[in-house]
Amino acid sequence: MFMLRNVTKYLFGDTSKESIVEIPQGQLYLVRPLSPKGYSELIFKDAAASIRRTGQEYQYQLVIQRAYEEGEEELLAEEDGEDAAAEALSADKDEKTFLLDEGLHFRSEIREGGEAVFAWRDLSGDPGDLYEFVCDRSVPAGEVGTFEMVAIKCQYERKFRKPQEAATEKDLQQFNFTDQTIPSASAISSPTTKAIDSPPPKPKAIEDSLAKQTKKDMSSRTANTAKAKASDKEVVPTIAPPSASIPIATEILTKERAELHLFDFPSGTFILQDQSVTATVSEIGKWQYWLQISGSGREWLGQPVVADINPVFNFEYLSFIFNHYTDDGSAYSWLLRFKDQETEERFQEGLMRALWEQLNEVKWTKNTDDDRQYVLDAFQDLTMEDAEEAAKEAEEEEELESVEDDSQRSEEYDSDESAGEAVAKPDSGDINSQLAVGYKHDRSFVVRGSKIGVFKHTPNNNLEFSTNISKVETPGGKLFSPKKVMLHAEDTDMILQNEDNPNSLYRMDLEYGKVVDEWKVHDDISVKNFAPEKKFAQMTGEQTFLGLSHNALYRIDPRLSGNKMVDSDLKQYTSKNAFSTAATTEKGYIAVASEKGDIRMFDRLGLRAKTQLPALGDPIVGLDVSADGRWILATCRTYILLIDALQKEGKNEGKLGFEKPFAKDSKPQPRRLTLQPAHVAQFQHETKAPLSFTPARFNTGVDDKETSIITATGPFIVTWNMKRVLAGRRDPYTIKRYEEEVKADDFKYGSDRNVIVALPNEVNMVAKQSFKKPTRESIAAATPRRSGVGRLRRSEVVNSPY
Repeated sequence: MFMLRNVTKYLFGDTSKESIVEIPQGQLYLVRPLSPKGYSELIFKDAAASIRRTGQEYQYQLVIQRAYEEGEEELLAEEDGEDAAAEALSADKDEKTFLLDEGLHFRSEIREGGEAVFAWRDLSGDPGDLYEFVCDRSVPAGEVGTFEMVAIKCQYERKFRKPQEAATEKDLQQFNFTDQTIPSASAISSPTTKAIDSPPPKPKAIEDSLAKQTKKDMSSRTANTAKAKASDKEVVPTIAPPSASIPIATEILTKERAELHLFDFPSGTFILQDQSVTATVSEIGKWQYWLQISGSGREWLGQPVVADINPVFNFEYLSFIFNHYTDDGSAYSWLLRFKDQETEERFQEGLMRALWEQLNEVKWTKNTDDDRQYVLDAFQDLTMEDAEEAAKEAEEEEELESVEDDSQRSEEYDSDESAGEAVAKPDSGDINSQLAVGYKHDRSFVVRGSKIGVFKHTPNNNLEFSTNISKVETPGGKLFSPKKVMLHAEDTDMILQNEDNPNSLYRMDLEYGKVVDEWKVHDDISVKNFAPEKKFAQMTGEQTFLGLSHNALYRIDPRLSGNKMVDSDLKQYTSKNAFSTAATTEKGYIAVASEKGDIRMFDRLGLRAKTQLPALGDPIVGLDVSADGRWILATCRTYILLIDALQKEGKNEGKLGFEKPFAKDSKPQPRRLTLQPAHVAQFQHETKAPLSFTPARFNTGVDDKETSIITATGPFIVTWNMKRVLAGRRDPYTIKRYEEEVKADDFKYGSDRNVIVALPNEVNMVAKQSFKKPTRESIAAATPRRSGVGRLRRSEVVNSPY
């Protein structure tokens, strides 16, 4: 209880937030044990519970708000029609509020299997009627306890009109109603279900029915408890590995005291290991740093400070979560909890200095104060998934409601297959490597060595094999495997890059399925990467596009005679900028990223960047920009940065960073999208491979708003919900696992509901609904390969115009 009271002190103290505490996911039921109206009614299938302040002192509300999936609200509005009167009568259809008062008898219960339930009286209903909020199984038990303690303190303040800090244990005990049982809710009827035609049963009959059900439930619980005890004997908790030997330190960057917790894979929670450890970050060599965690009786762990530790700071819970890797590739997730914010800030400064210097090989002190704060901000925007060391969560966690995508066919192809023979792995050794999704026509193109497969998007969101371009070769007849491809000129051409010829690009005429032009860009300036003139240029007849070398940005015009670079649109730097990738907006604003991790924003070619965002230190391997230029998406190996380019204050308020420069002291705070450290540890526990994200992309369409982000790492596809990310939700991403590594992925043009996936020997279109919340089960369970589906024989492979 003392720990929960301590936590609520921080929650109540932050008056800047309307909500004091929140349970992000669950279901709301109205349960009527003694009513002839029906035993149970599902009110909100997907909802969030929160406790909010009101405009009056000492008055608080319990708020249950319905959560919609993307597009669901608009769809329901269309189905319901536009009857304004009916809408007015159902004003609370999306939100129910309850004044937190002693009369609610608010209480909670943890049921067999770990399911947490809040219950309170329906004061406007019949005697015995209850509202029940059934928490999603992913909600940690600690958060449930915190939520109930906040509710109790709110009731105390309302009754005694005093701040909750004055309450004693005895004062709070009078608001404890846990002795009152909570009947089980079941979704027998829903708000849209019509009344049952048969006459309602008599109260006596209901009592008898409940008595029988209770007896049955008790028998079931006894059996389940016996099973749970038996299974508990078989479960082996996660044990900390031996610590590595400690290297000699040349300088101590930070040294702080903390609690140490280890993530336990079987229970899915952080378990306290040591109440008092010393966490030390030290320099051990030139640009080499070490993190050591030492207890009074043992050395817990030691490891180099590198990007793979995936650091996450959370000042609300005074915690720091990170990953630890052993020599055999095993991954563990650890948590340090500090005594106060000042201690955590000192530790964060030392650790981030070590990480930044290791990545950049430049002293942290050479950064400006604003740039240092930009780096620190990027690593503290996630919340901790498991806040308290409390009762274990259930081993089984509910998954997001999903639909199987069995109706969506996968396609496999191999130009070397013999007639009548199907082989899973082609003898040529080539595998799928790149994906280009058509905007103008419903086609996707998959690069496989020196071949390109063409797939048609069908009206029912399947992929249908169209043809195979079996030889990609230069106009001179030399075979090559494209390093990068880009659709061009209303999707009639494809621009290809040949790694053996870095100063040229090639144009493939897709009508004939062959390379028809070689474009020499410049004698001395190479082409490291290229991008469209504008975001949707491939839908038009636009001929020009952008090129990038390690230190230059320029325009390429294929219509020029000789070299194709437009000299007047060249912006070249004398320093080694190590440019890596670029992206454009609908208006043609340009974002350019580098291997150093910085991002430049241009309104047009040939001039200096309007804005330059500092480097976090990790190379940026992929870049995307929303059509309107508001959001920049930069992919690093272990995380993704989401940056708001709109200026909120100062003389350039309302302008994008592409149009006017950000003030030195008002650079945007990047949102660092990454996987929860516990999920990272589980990923690597399964795959024995580190994270390595493919270039992340927004869903896109001329008239579509960016609502989702997609990327992949190893056999996992990950998609983030933009609304949940921006709202700071703790569950913003879902995953789908395959048996093989995902080579490339992108949304179908004009939709965020379907994803095109290239595996080494398959190409799939999958419904986003089939993605699941990351749990132990969804991380471990792979989507099997579909053998024999959509296989191509030699007669289907073409080497002719199509």
